[in-house]
Amino acid sequence: MARFPELLRIGALQVRPATVLAPMAGLTDSLFRRFLRRLGGCGLVMTELISSEGLVRSRRARKPARTLDYLGFMPEEHPLGAQLFGADPQVMADAARMCQDLGFDLVDVNLGCPVPKVVRSQGGSALLRDLPRVEHILRRMRAALSVPLTLKYRSGWNERERVAVEVARLAEDCGLEAVALHPRTREQGFAGRADWSRIAEVKAAVRVPVIGNGDVTTPEDALRMVDETGCDAVMIGRAAATHPWVFRQLEELLATGSYQRPTPADRHRLLREYFDLLLASGHRETLGRMKQFAGYFTTGLRHGAHLRARIFRAQDPRRILELVDDFFERDLEPASS
Repeated sequence: MARFPELLRIGALQVRPATVLAPMAGLTDSLFRRFLRRLGGCGLVMTELISSEGLVRSRRARKPARTLDYLGFMPEEHPLGAQLFGADPQVMADAARMCQDLGFDLVDVNLGCPVPKVVRSQGGSALLRDLPRVEHILRRMRAALSVPLTLKYRSGWNERERVAVEVARLAEDCGLEAVALHPRTREQGFAGRADWSRIAEVKAAVRVPVIGNGDVTTPEDALRMVDETGCDAVMIGRAAATHPWVFRQLEELLATGSYQRPTPADRHRLLREYFDLLLASGHRETLGRMKQFAGYFTTGLRHGAHLRARIFRAQDPRRILELVDDFFERDLEPASS
């Protein structure tokens, strides 16, 4: 089996361990990133997907806007990347410079988001059908930055239009320091299987670091991805929501050959820690986030669906705390490890 990389070098930036939290809308805000840092084991964290148009409009208007909230972070989050989407080369470059000036360690370009709203604006995965525009965007952004510039993308629009290797080579030619591939097409969304062989093809085609992403839900999956593809780092997305301890487990596995699984009491403690951070932050969506994460953290627990149904009907944060505490006081055991 291939040895898991100890260090990911993205230009002058050193990421240790070689693991990355995938940028995810509605999830990877500053609060969740800080929560993940407390758990340990993740090398690089990323912002939510950020609109370059929204950032630049906010700056020009010289007034606060919700888009600017996505740029907030605390010192303990470093190393930290900002992910941008958009289709206008100059706007993308201007937004990237804003992120650099705020202190982000790198800027990442999104060519993977399959959400219709993003695609209709010609951003995200829509750009996989317009590589000349992609080149224009990347060259303009690279010229505007001194921090590393990276790219996260899907393997193509559909099975007939796969461009994984072409995009990676283009990124390398434009001076980007790393690429992250989620080897599903836009047409697949999150259905079907992520074809890791596409990651191996990209790794063989370019010299810049290649970060693998897709269907990594356990520490063993991360090891297998490196073994099968030779990738330089592993990015974990959706599993980080339901199992945020997966990064720490991978670190334990590499160090000792085994890892601990959270008990119901551990899940309860972690969920309350997240709730405490959320309530102290004055988050504008506190109730919704409490419901969201209560659902995530009870995945796989016996009677978890019943709890989630009750939480969904709750209209007050204090009621959610009561429901969660009452649920975990039963000393539940996981339905599966």
